[in-house]
Parts: sequence; structure tokens; C-alpha cells
Amino acid sequence: MNKNIFLYILVAIAVVSSVTFSLFAVIVEQAEQKLIVRIGKPVRVYTDPGLHYKIPFVESEITFSKKILELDASPSETITADKKTLLVDYYAMWYIKDPMKFYLAVRDINGASRRLDDIIYSEMLVQLSKHDLIDIIDKERRSVMDNVTELARGKAEDFGIHITDIRIKRADLPSQNERAVFARMITERQRIAKQYRSEGREAAQKIRATTDREAVEITSNAYKEFQNIRGKADAKAIKVYADSYGKAPEFFEFFKTLEIYENSITEGTNLYLTTDSEILNLIGNSSK
Repeated sequence: MNKNIFLYILVAIAVVSSVTFSLFAVIVEQAEQKLIVRIGKPVRVYTDPGLHYKIPFVESEITFSKKILELDASPSETITADKKTLLVDYYAMWYIKDPMKFYLAVRDINGASRRLDDIIYSEMLVQLSKHDLIDIIDKERRSVMDNVTELARGKAEDFGIHITDIRIKRADLPSQNERAVFARMITERQRIAKQYRSEGREAAQKIRATTDREAVEITSNAYKEFQNIRGKADAKAIKVYADSYGKAPEFFEFFKTLEIYENSITEGTNLYLTTDSEILNLIGNSSK
């Protein structure tokens, strides 16, 4: 009987200790932070993992995550600088930086999501209204969203929230604007193609002109060199003829006569010669 009483006492002590511990202890996990509220008023924040305390029945704890959270906003309409309506679907990554500010300003995650949506949408309206639609879709998208992130981050700090990044998931055109935008994009691409073709024709003309000039210069130089060589050859031939004539004038005269006859008499040519013709004398001498 005494053993049972002792066992009951131990169990009672354990239960009382457990209840007392739960009333006084605040356990903070690695991925969380806890706000201690005293009669509805936040008094302190525990961010370091481990065991902390609270005053029972007077203070209560509210747990907030340290993890990065995602805000997935609904598609919203905005007007670009060229007066085009754009449906923008974006997301934001954020975390609770100051639990006390966060609790006083927005209370919980749902309140934070609504406030962030308002802040980000207003900044996006301002930034997208400064750029044309084609730039937002093609060239300036990243820089625009970087500006939106920086400006929205500054405003969110007042609510104990830090925004790490904001990005556009999808940007669509309302159906009534798609045809006009696509027509403009086609016109722009055609203008660029026409410019490339014009620049190509201009470059081709320059290449042809340069090539023609070089060809004329090469031909002119070759003809000049040809004339020089021919002149030297003719001069040398004349000198050879002159020297030969000086050494054997009769043979030279005989050779020239044969050359003239060879060039003037062809097959089927009829000759009518006089008795004193040189060729007749040559033929007569050769038959003896």
C-alpha cells in the first residue's frame, strides 16, 4: 500500500512539473521565432533557438516562421507608357524580419499578404507606366522588376517584412490588344530586316567597286609591263636584224624575200610572174 502511495506521489509530481514547465518554458526551434505577448501587448522576441521563459497566465507566445515565404498574386491589369493594357502575373519572396513590427502592423500571414499585394501592385503600376510594352516584354523586364523590388522593399520594412525578390511569372495581353501589338512587332521586325538588307547591298556595292578598281589597276599595270617587254623585244629583234644585215646583206635580202612570199602566198593562189621576177629566178635556180 505504501508503495502505491509513493508511486502516486511521483506521478503527481511529474504531472505538476510538466504542467509548470509548459507554463513557464518557451521552446524556440531552429526555423522559427517567437513573440511574447503580455495581455495583448508584445513585450519581447525570441529568435535564438533554445529554451526561454514566459510568465504563466499573463504572457502568451506567438510563433512566426524564419523561412522565406512566397506571395503568389492574382493577375492584375496595368497600363504601359504606350497606353497598352497588360495583364501581369507576379510572385514575391519575403520573410518576417521584425516579429514585433510585423504583429503590430499586420498581425498574421494573411494580413501581410494583403498589405504586400497592395504595396507591390502600386509600385508595379508606377514602374510599368514608364516603359513601352515591347520594352517590358523584351528588353527592360529585369531592370523594371529590380526597381519594383527595391522600392517595395523600402515600404515593407515598416511592417517588419523584408522582400528578397519580385519577378513576373507571366505577362499577357488582353484579347483586344493582341492583334495591334503583334502587328507592331511584325512591322518592327520587317523594318530591322529591311535595314539589314540595305546595309548588305551597300556593303556589296563597296566590295564590287573596290574589286573593279583593283582589276583595272592590275590590267593597266599588266598591259604597261607587256608593252615594255614587247618594246624591248622589238628593239632587240631590230638590232639582231640590223647586225645580220650588216654582216650578210645579200642573205638578209634573200631571207626577207622568202618571208614576204611565205606570208603572201597561200594554197590555191595563182601567180603571174614576169621573166625578171625574183621568185622566178629563185625557182629557176633551184631547178638546176
